[in-house]
Amino acid sequence: MDEKLTILKNHLPKAMLKALTPEAISATPSTYIDGDLITIMNFPFKVGRESRVAKIKGRLEPVDRPKKDVGSKPNNDLYLMDSGHLLNISREHFQIEQRKGEYYLTDRGSACGTKLRDITLGGEDTGGTVKLQDGDVIGVGAKGTPYLFQFVSFDEYRIIRDKDAVG
Repeated sequence: MDEKLTILKNHLPKAMLKALTPEAISATPSTYIDGDLITIMNFPFKVGRESRVAKIKGRLEPVDRPKKDVGSKPNNDLYLMDSGHLLNISREHFQIEQRKGEYYLTDRGSACGTKLRDITLGGEDTGGTVKLQDGDVIGVGAKGTPYLFQFVSFDEYRIIRDKDAVG
């Protein structure tokens, strides 16, 4: 039983992003999205712009990235493709962190900023952090950006997080 719980715990998503607009869906490579849902398996979860793209079957898709040194991590967990003539998404735009059971949205010094509720984080390469709650909508870029994602937390369903909670 312990082995199965460990497997389940390690393979269930920690949270998700739900793409709320057609632009957000089309900006997300098909390998990262299922319908309109993007799985977050680990924190911090880093998001930025993909600059190496090609049109495949009428959709922008990432092309192979040059291999980095063995053991090095990519700059982002999710690379979004900004197809607008005015870019909204920075190469290292934002990240979602989990600290002591709470979530935080951090703008990683983006040029256009990140929107959450009535708060603008970052912009002009300044950065910033704010507490993130289940259901919050994240706007990636300048005011009026079409790249909108809803944060979905599974905390209230995480009874298997603690082995002692299952019995």
